[in-house]
Amino acid sequence: MHGRWQRVAAALGVVAGAYFAGADGVPSTPAFAESAARTPPVVVELFTSQGCSSCPPAEAFLNELADEAGIIALELHVDYWDYIGWPDPFASPHFTARQRDYARELELRYVYTPQMVIDGQHNVVGSHRDEVRAAIGEATRRGKPLILEYSEDGSDKIVIPAGRSPEGGATIWLAIYDGLHETAVERGENSGRKLKNRNVVRELEELGVWTGERLEIPVDMARLAALGRAGCAILVQDGRTGPIIGAAAISLASH
Repeated sequence: MHGRWQRVAAALGVVAGAYFAGADGVPSTPAFAESAARTPPVVVELFTSQGCSSCPPAEAFLNELADEAGIIALELHVDYWDYIGWPDPFASPHFTARQRDYARELELRYVYTPQMVIDGQHNVVGSHRDEVRAAIGEATRRGKPLILEYSEDGSDKIVIPAGRSPEGGATIWLAIYDGLHETAVERGENSGRKLKNRNVVRELEELGVWTGERLEIPVDMARLAALGRAGCAILVQDGRTGPIIGAAAISLASH
């Protein structure tokens, strides 16, 4: 995957230190320019299930990662464990489909839980802490071609800067997630346990395709607050499940 990433980065022609430009090509406000120098966040997606007895250690680890700066930690619950007696209340066939798409992209023979996918490129068993840390470190050093920004000027929007997109464009995803859930499991492999799940993705919306133009994506924070959500993340991803080339998260805690 490293060679592919290098080709994607070269095609984009955007560097992490680049400033944002407005629609007229004029550099944006100093706040945007300063934040562009920050290290872009690493996205960690955990595919898990409350019906999987080996998943709680990975979920506890994701809980820790969610508190660390520079990491967007997302927990996606799959539905293929539901048959053994405990239907996971957060499971969705859409998340299962996303995991299967990753399996094809990463040339894996099967899907499994707990699986962590780091920046759309690294496949790691979610409870293997050292391997996950190594993958996060590599992703941090590599960086991302796009620096996304959240505008706090009262308009609640994510800004994707202009640049050269990957061939075929990049999918823009909106992941809407909850905060902490505690669930008393009554049946299945985790029967009798109280599970803690953090940053549980409840909706994963495909907003469109980025083809290189500067975009401003409005985010309805009032709707998310009314739903009781904790926040959301914008992911810009080569193709649909290729390398994540830009990401940003918005927490409702600051609203």
